[in-house]
Amino acid sequence: MNVAALFSGGKDSTFAIYAAQKMGHTISCLITILASSEESHLLHHPNISQTTLQAKAMNIPQIMIQSESDNTTQELQLIKEGLVQAKQTHRIDGVVHGGILSEFQKTRFEGVAKELGLEIITPIWKKDQKQYMVELLDHNFEFIITAVSADGLDESWLGKKITRQDLTDLMEKSEKHRFNLSFEGGEAETFVVDCPLFSGMIEITDTKKIWDGYRGRFEILAAKMKNNAG
Repeated sequence: MNVAALFSGGKDSTFAIYAAQKMGHTISCLITILASSEESHLLHHPNISQTTLQAKAMNIPQIMIQSESDNTTQELQLIKEGLVQAKQTHRIDGVVHGGILSEFQKTRFEGVAKELGLEIITPIWKKDQKQYMVELLDHNFEFIITAVSADGLDESWLGKKITRQDLTDLMEKSEKHRFNLSFEGGEAETFVVDCPLFSGMIEITDTKKIWDGYRGRFEILAAKMKNNAG
């Protein structure tokens, strides 16, 4: 089936694309809504403009739409517009959503998809969080933390590329501080720098950290795609 994928550049939307391909689907395009602020309840915000590099690395066309508001109704309308465009230009029959636990997001995305006669594909929905995080590393997904907003996650995690040791630390902290290990509750955001879908890794060349004592973000100011050959 030809499908579009809702794409934020984070581990979940990227892995969902990978899983959907393994299921036999063809990812005809990516749909990325540029959130107006980090207060959005539906959309990923940190470094969203850098998804153009990831789309290039995957060689998948990308539909990008700028949001002017973090109002959920307006954001859903923009997603609908993106899907309508994808139906017209890429003849899609379905849409991939990388949600794991958020019923709030899933029901709203399902509503838009149903309205347009599209099947929704959720390859990582309700996956065991520990198993899923290990699976990411097993499948050579390299990702960094780009935002944190939870007890137990301090400034040192910003920009960190997650290793198996880091995952062990995260498991301990998630149990101690009661946050979702997969960050589905907004405890952290991620950005994929390399994975089996990419023709080359994303090399980050300039960054800025912002930290207010409790939450912070890692802004990618400049990056480029590095070919595997060099």
